[in-house]
Amino acid sequence: MDKKAFQEYLNKLDIQINEQQFEQFDKYYEILVEWNSFMNLTGITEYEEVQIKHFADSLAIQYAINACRQKNLITEMEFLPETMKIIDVGTGAGFPGIPLKIAFPAAEVLLLDSLNKRVKFLNEVIDQLGLQGIETVHARAEEGARNGAYREQFTCAVSRAVANLATLSEYCLPFVAVGGYFVAYKSGVIEEELQEATSAIEKLGGTIVDVEHITLPDTDIERSFIFIKKVKNTPKKYPRKAGLPGKEPLK
Repeated sequence: MDKKAFQEYLNKLDIQINEQQFEQFDKYYEILVEWNSFMNLTGITEYEEVQIKHFADSLAIQYAINACRQKNLITEMEFLPETMKIIDVGTGAGFPGIPLKIAFPAAEVLLLDSLNKRVKFLNEVIDQLGLQGIETVHARAEEGARNGAYREQFTCAVSRAVANLATLSEYCLPFVAVGGYFVAYKSGVIEEELQEATSAIEKLGGTIVDVEHITLPDTDIERSFIFIKKVKNTPKKYPRKAGLPGKEPLK
């Protein structure tokens, strides 16, 4: 997929990028494949597949945000990249945080991951792409959320990590400031998971505002975005100690 085709694809998701941003995505791809040869970052390495299943998928949140706005569920002033402070929890190889930073360079981004060698990879990407206003932190979510420098300091938390919604919410909502949002990237059937997580989300200070189901253009890849607004402070006892949110999800 060349630059024009990629731009046309992103246009379908309400995203526009310039030549420099396209080159940054290309460089990101090169570093990803190079590092993937000696460490496990992704099972997806074909150029067009990475463009769609990692880059476009990460940016599809913009399409979901616009759908939310059209329903008047969020205001025009919410999710403005120039004022957003985003944390990507369990970022792995940098998805969705790095694509969001490339597409919206004015946003402040923090990438959090529990594996140090992945953090080294992320720092290499940030350095080679010349990205500013983006940092990494090596920590488990349960530890990072107890650090005063990060707790309730972000206007938006995002996560594409694989975990049930109650667990993800316990990882992510403590980072979000009151009035901000946690947006979970989910796939598959989520209705039962949503129902089971509602009580946990309320205990953590959140409320589900909207769920947007989309299919990535020209694919059969289905994605659901769950918009959870932080309406009150998360009680200090959350998140619980490392490992518990995954083993015993809140009910």
